Amino acid sequence: MNAVTTPVSFAGSFALGTLSAPGQEPFPGLVIPSDEVLDLRTELDEPTLTIRTLLERWDELLPQLRALAADSSRAWLPLRGLHVHAPVEPLQVFQAGGNYRQHAIEMEIIYRPADDKRTVEQARADLEVEMDRRAVEERPYVFVGLSGAITGPYDDVVIPAWAKKPDWELELAAVIGRPAYQLSVEEALGCVAGYTIANDLTDRASIFRKDIPTLGTDWLRCKNAPGFTPLGPWIVPAEAIADPQDVRLTLKVNGQTMQDESTKDMIFSIAQVVSYISQTARLLPGDLVLTGSPTGNGVLRGILLQDGDVMESTIAGLGDQRTRCVAERTS
Repeated sequence: MNAVTTPVSFAGSFALGTLSAPGQEPFPGLVIPSDEVLDLRTELDEPTLTIRTLLERWDELLPQLRALAADSSRAWLPLRGLHVHAPVEPLQVFQAGGNYRQHAIEMEIIYRPADDKRTVEQARADLEVEMDRRAVEERPYVFVGLSGAITGPYDDVVIPAWAKKPDWELELAAVIGRPAYQLSVEEALGCVAGYTIANDLTDRASIFRKDIPTLGTDWLRCKNAPGFTPLGPWIVPAEAIADPQDVRLTLKVNGQTMQDESTKDMIFSIAQVVSYISQTARLLPGDLVLTGSPTGNGVLRGILLQDGDVMESTIAGLGDQRTRCVAERTS
């Protein structure tokens, strides 16, 4: 069973999650570091409340959440044994690609044309210069994901039989807390309610379409299988993260560290990515902005996910994920 069995860990005095007791409906919870939780439907006297509807009133409810977290007289429940779901069901999921400098360089080297005669060292030096130029002159690269790919932070991930090269991609996800459209970079973080952990699984074999190469990448196929985006466990308020551009992301597979990088390595900052998205799309409360994955993916190491593999993901201040890969059973 997907349940809390270890002490929680996150920055600040509280975080938000979606939890359930055995056989009961999920509820929006306010979690505190003492491993206790409040059912916010009861505490706010709103029986139909969800984390997404709470985020629709983020500015109004944030002071109440702070006060509840500090009130020991409330009806606190033990967190241990509760099922942990993805913390929010977003309406929209935006995903930044190639947004970590070293990751982008490594991918360019792996996928460079066969007629590129440069040595790896020469190619890397050229790409370092290109990343500098891109950061100044270009725009973030963003595509759209599906909310149906989201699963809980401790749920098994089913690897479809058609996925021949499944890979991991740990990402910091910004959670939107107010409607936003055409924001400047300076305004962008003002619409972020908090942050959470996302693992944006990718089938490397499905990224590029061989039948229609002029149309490029197939993000639907390679990233949006059910459960390909483990999310959570918690949404940590933005005010608790001193500098989202200076947090560590670490992912292990079967105990071996694969990704270990700081958000300092981003080419475009979180604010730049959010601002860029808002120039085209209207951001809504509860939406997710995945901000890219650092270097250390399996394809770089010749290692791909297999039945029974266990991924453990940590982002400093946001908690931990643990998901097990299970091969799809076909008749």
